Amino acid sequence: MAEIVRALSIKQPFVEMILRGDKTKEYRGQATNIRERVYLYASLKPRDWPAGWKKIGKQPGDLPAGLIVGTVEIVDCKKRRDGDYTWILSNPKRLRRHLVPTNQPQPVFWRPQFQP
Repeated sequence: MAEIVRALSIKQPFVEMILRGDKTKEYRGQATNIRERVYLYASLKPRDWPAGWKKIGKQPGDLPAGLIVGTVEIVDCKKRRDGDYTWILSNPKRLRRHLVPTNQPQPVFWRPQFQP
């Protein structure tokens, strides 16, 4: 298996939905040429989306935040009619043990560092 070098920052409950296989598309304002497995970083602040939280049977604070909690493959990117982009996600994997990055996460992709 190739080494994972990038992390993608996403808010909860979207990370949980990806890990469950319920969310297979990520909508972003920019395209990506990345086609590889990336870490999933659960952002510190959750999304204010009551319907989404209800859908997964959780509430803000129930799920991990500020941690790398899994991985997912980015397999494609398609331009939408509105000018934004759909990133196609596949094969999510939940980590057995969350990873704590030692460097500051970025809004989209970033290269996490970990203590040895």
